[in-house]
Amino acid sequence: MYPNKPAVIHGERTFTYAEFSARCRRLASALARRGIGTGDTVAIMAPNVPAMLEAHYGVPMAGAVLNALNYRLDARTIAFLLDHSEAKLLITDTEFSDAIEEALALAKRRVAVIDIDDSVDARDMGGRRLGAKDYEAFLQEGDPGFDGTPPADEWQAICLLYTSGTTGNPKGVVYHHRGAYLNALGNALAFGLSPRTVYLWTLPMFHCSGWTYTWAVTAAGGTHVCLRHVDPARIFPAIKRHRVTHMCGAPIVMSMLIHAPAEVKAKFDHVVEIATGGAAPPSAVIAGMESMGFRVTHLYGLTESYGPATLCAWQEEWVELPLDARAAVMARQGVAYPTLEGLMVADATTMTPVPKDGKTLGEVMLRGNTLMQGYLKNPAATEEAFRGDWFHTGDLAVWHPDGYIEIKDRSKDIIISGGENISSLEIEDVLYRHPAVMEAAVVARPDATWGETPCAFLTLKPDAGTVTERDIIRWCRDNLAGYKVPKHVVFGSLPKTSTGKIQKYVLRERAREAP
Repeated sequence: MYPNKPAVIHGERTFTYAEFSARCRRLASALARRGIGTGDTVAIMAPNVPAMLEAHYGVPMAGAVLNALNYRLDARTIAFLLDHSEAKLLITDTEFSDAIEEALALAKRRVAVIDIDDSVDARDMGGRRLGAKDYEAFLQEGDPGFDGTPPADEWQAICLLYTSGTTGNPKGVVYHHRGAYLNALGNALAFGLSPRTVYLWTLPMFHCSGWTYTWAVTAAGGTHVCLRHVDPARIFPAIKRHRVTHMCGAPIVMSMLIHAPAEVKAKFDHVVEIATGGAAPPSAVIAGMESMGFRVTHLYGLTESYGPATLCAWQEEWVELPLDARAAVMARQGVAYPTLEGLMVADATTMTPVPKDGKTLGEVMLRGNTLMQGYLKNPAATEEAFRGDWFHTGDLAVWHPDGYIEIKDRSKDIIISGGENISSLEIEDVLYRHPAVMEAAVVARPDATWGETPCAFLTLKPDAGTVTERDIIRWCRDNLAGYKVPKHVVFGSLPKTSTGKIQKYVLRERAREAP
């Protein structure tokens, strides 16, 4: 429809839709010529650069399954994912060569490597090639006229995304073509995308396939603006230069923009729509964003639901509300996406919907085509997640009279830090391995920058000697990815129920009150 229109902008480079299509088809063709086809996994480790976006098209065109890796992960976890997914090829940006080189050495499977090496930024950070060929040369192996038709079966897998879930072992969430297609269109409808959309990539594309905006922006005929690093010094100029209309990001992105130095901020004469998930934005954040020309929309979803499943749909009468009251209604998780078949807040055991009184707690449950196929190689977890023919989110919420849901707590004890899920059980497992630790519990602690960070409560062994907070943090840093390391450690006895179970709700209150 728009062959000469800018499809992808990255720095000084611009690809038209005709060029974008040819590059994606070349990628699919090059993969096929290497024997990669239906059901094979292609992993990619990259920031928001054109190659990452192209992989969301070229890999499915070849019939293969794209596994976008979280570049914040440590080498041991990356090695586990490469083995578990049975990846046949890894496309990796040289920015992450240190972690990838270590992961490849730890992995049990041998994986062919293609390097993305088109950025001065990456080379300046010491990045180096690990494979025999770089991405641009790999594309030249392919045919720009490759026939990338959709699969005969819409249930065919399109992507594999790993989530920490409720245990320390990552679970592989399998997306299918039908769900990806529908959630992308749901995004276009819910967020008002159109051919006039200019979308800035501040949300990692590895996160739920960029909440499926990787496909949604293209479906609407908009323009993707790629951004290697989420940095206010780059975001503000990009918004002004390209007249960005839409962007998404975790609460930390908004915090970064609000607290950016004055000399970095740039004024623009149009409204920028920004969607956020995770912790509800407080009134100060909403006010700060509005003062700079942004309009905030709160979304809710999970990796298992392709990202957004509900949105806090805007009501015009909210304009008249005082800021605090407006922030309160805007912070709710909202109503179902137009492409989600079913949403309810119900008793987790009886599956009976709770009354819409804004008071009665129940579990958020979802149903429809925009839910995962299941967890890779984990039928038991899949069956449990879909018991009663509804997907159980594990999030506790109330249902308001106007139909909007509002999440009150997470039954899974997952910590959401900077938009990333962190399993408390994974951190506890590492803490229990410390020779001085007798008991450990980890909960979320509110954080102005990250939304939440891990807070560890420890009871030491009687003969432990002197162990400091710094000792524990150093131990965790040696055994966990950096963003999972507790920022606070509290020593003492842990509160327990009569049956000996640690009362995490008490610890959460203590964490909130801690100085």
